[in-house]
Amino acid sequence: MLKIFNTLTKKKEIFKHAKSKNINIYVCGVTAYDLCHIGHARTFVIFDIIIRYLKQIGYNIFYVRNITDIDDKIIKKAEQQKESVFSLASRMIRLMKEDFLLLNLIPPHREPRVTKCMPDIFKMIDVLIKKKYAYVSDSRDVLFSINSYKNYGLLSHRVSDCCLSRQATEDCSSVDRSRDFVLWKYNNSQSSAHVSWLSPWGRGRPGWHIECSAIINKFFKNNVNIHGGGVDLLFPHHENEMAQSKSFQGSFCVEFWMHAGMVILNNQKMSKSLLNAVSIRHLLNNYDPEVVRYYFLSTHYRHPLYYSEKNLCISQYILIKMYQSISDCIISASFKTDYEIELRNVFKNQFYSAMNNDFNTSQACLVLQKLSQHINKIKKNNTYLANILASDLVSLGNILGLFNRSPKNFLYQTTRMSMSNILIIENLVNMRQKFRLEKQWNLADLLRKKLFELGVIVEDNLNISTYRFKK
Repeated sequence: MLKIFNTLTKKKEIFKHAKSKNINIYVCGVTAYDLCHIGHARTFVIFDIIIRYLKQIGYNIFYVRNITDIDDKIIKKAEQQKESVFSLASRMIRLMKEDFLLLNLIPPHREPRVTKCMPDIFKMIDVLIKKKYAYVSDSRDVLFSINSYKNYGLLSHRVSDCCLSRQATEDCSSVDRSRDFVLWKYNNSQSSAHVSWLSPWGRGRPGWHIECSAIINKFFKNNVNIHGGGVDLLFPHHENEMAQSKSFQGSFCVEFWMHAGMVILNNQKMSKSLLNAVSIRHLLNNYDPEVVRYYFLSTHYRHPLYYSEKNLCISQYILIKMYQSISDCIISASFKTDYEIELRNVFKNQFYSAMNNDFNTSQACLVLQKLSQHINKIKKNNTYLANILASDLVSLGNILGLFNRSPKNFLYQTTRMSMSNILIIENLVNMRQKFRLEKQWNLADLLRKKLFELGVIVEDNLNISTYRFKK
């Protein structure tokens, strides 16, 4: 029985859909102003796995993921690069799709761009104003009144702070509007007319939060089974989104709110704004897409993922070992035998048990490792059973988006990438040795630290430096 952790209730709940096998899933997409980074990749790989597993256990999925193609960040980046906003956004969307294709992500059924959904945004804002949940400010922006929505803070569990703020407001003669958020940004400047739309409230463009509510209403009306995104979107984005949608239509319901943990680099959240983002393109230049996928899945989706070259190398090593275990086996989907059925069911039951426990991919990956090790153990003495178990390994791995390549192809590609990484390390070691001979100790120390971050320990002996990998 599948259980999913619901951010709203902060507990695992049974996913019950006995009557209907149709599931609506909405995941917040990217803002198209730069290359996608590892944080994006992790979130979308996680929801890719969730969709694959739900399909595996018999559900029909309708998957929508938006694209923000108008935003302050896009406008600023376009100005810096002397490029039109729509040209920049379109180029970034094209590159995003190339990255996602390499990561073997299942495409959404609908992937609407915000600029194509203006009528839906106008409709929602108009209703919110009429219901007195929103108002036109002195600056002619349209704002959502947080104090008009009694349950604000319930999703992100910041209820106490919000209640205190509301109580303080009620005790004052004037209304505190400082925490209200923008639904429509008024902008009547001729110089920015190319990035504004004519609305009932004047020329301008939508705020960030309203776009998801409007798109969800467009495609799902008042019911979403799973709403997902990165945990960094929980507050204020998802909190604001929930307030808008419930105010627009009281019967609006998200059955499960799901949030993927952040990627951490050097004790900081990986983010473009912090200038510490590692792009998907950079990662895929050094590691096979399946290695990257396995690396993400080896940590539970709700936990932070600490970015580490060492852990990527470990994931590569494990995946190579599993591919090697099936490399000389006959993989077939046609096995109908009950031969050694108890042994087969042990691995299958463990795998499904892990996935049914809030999509515990880290545990599921351990099951795949154990199955691979067992194949190696029996391969010489029981080729027939090894072939059956190898087929099971591929079948279970496919649910996680793994083992989609021939072992020969995968092993060739990863070996070539590993050799490339070794050449880079050897070049860094040689460069450091050159700095030592020139007595440029600061530069030599910097390279030692860099190599250590890559999982390499450098050992100096007189005029010779050797290296070894951290265990």
